[in-house]
Amino acid sequence: MLSANLRKALVAVAFTAPAPSAFADVITDWNENTVTLVTPRMAPAAGQRVVAIVQTAMFDAVNSIERRYQPYLLQLPAAPTASKEAAAATAAGTVLAGLIPDAVARVKPLMASYLASIPNGEAKSKGIELGQMIAAKHIEARLHDGSGAPDSYRYKTKPGVYVPTPNMTSSTWANVKPFALTSASQFRPQPPVSLASEEWATDYNEIKDFGGKTSTRRSERQTEDGRFWLITGPQSTEPVVRQIVLAKQMSLIDTARFMAVTAVAGADAAIAVFDAKYHYEFWRPITAIRNGDEDDNPATERDAAWQPIDNTPMHPEYPCAHCIISGAVASAIEAQLGTADIPEVSMTSPTAPGATHRWTNIRDYNNEVSQARIWAGFHYRFSTRVGQDMGRKIGEYVVKNLMQPASVADVR
Repeated sequence: MLSANLRKALVAVAFTAPAPSAFADVITDWNENTVTLVTPRMAPAAGQRVVAIVQTAMFDAVNSIERRYQPYLLQLPAAPTASKEAAAATAAGTVLAGLIPDAVARVKPLMASYLASIPNGEAKSKGIELGQMIAAKHIEARLHDGSGAPDSYRYKTKPGVYVPTPNMTSSTWANVKPFALTSASQFRPQPPVSLASEEWATDYNEIKDFGGKTSTRRSERQTEDGRFWLITGPQSTEPVVRQIVLAKQMSLIDTARFMAVTAVAGADAAIAVFDAKYHYEFWRPITAIRNGDEDDNPATERDAAWQPIDNTPMHPEYPCAHCIISGAVASAIEAQLGTADIPEVSMTSPTAPGATHRWTNIRDYNNEVSQARIWAGFHYRFSTRVGQDMGRKIGEYVVKNLMQPASVADVR
């Protein structure tokens, strides 16, 4: 739990720092702050977890004042005149300071700027107090969720035989407590296709031809997509969500709920996909193609020096994580809006400088992300298809089971 001294320090600077010149909706701003803080500091799945905790804390803070929905974790007594903006900003900043100690120096001035722009008075002080209490409960609830377990992946070898020994990514993430799912394996898919099958040969040869680093089969746009979606974690999903709620001009409470639901969908998708990946431990294209003469399928030929566009992620192939996480977020968005059509949103990517991608349909976004993993040489087509389906199921489940309108019985 966050120390009392740290909470006091965060609040103390809030009343003395200069106000920012302008800022957007408090929920979207603190989402952007969170993504900026987690991106360089932690693995993608861990980043999704932090975003989900921040978003659900902000939702519970705002929802304690304007009681429109069932709470995610808790609903505390709050005066209806308490500042929702102060409560949300304090909840977000306090959670971030508690979860990312090395970011406190950055969080404090962010908190100060936001709170200094709100007029001093009882509404502000009550909002701050509420935000602190909500944040403390959310931090406490996730203290022992399994996210701090060290990598303990057991490399496959025989005594005395060398194998490459890189640090594996999120090898223990299947043991992390989900935010909404009943278990990490709730939506675990069926096993990968048989290596003796025609589908395996077709998808093997497709990625061999189109996913190679020096492929001449891939179009310029496919190459761009492959590089564009080398980005991972919350920076690949949250900009889309922010733009939608701002374009829709949602109220503060509806923005808080919308973003909390999609953040939970993304976080649970990350937990679920690593459950499946480390359960099946299916080989990556670079491994399969360099050993194409050993899969007992006459339609797959070995390429001894084949490489994908970039370094292969350090976790098993099946199913596709990008596909599941973007699919869960897209599905949660579609389920909440009641349509896949969205106001035009756009994204840039640090891994494809100069490129801007745009969508007016959230399924098109998920499809682009998924196809890109084929063009990058990381995932087989059957893995992207299974991943998208798994993501859709997770997103729909989260929307149906969390933060329902207050008149609907809590089904958690």
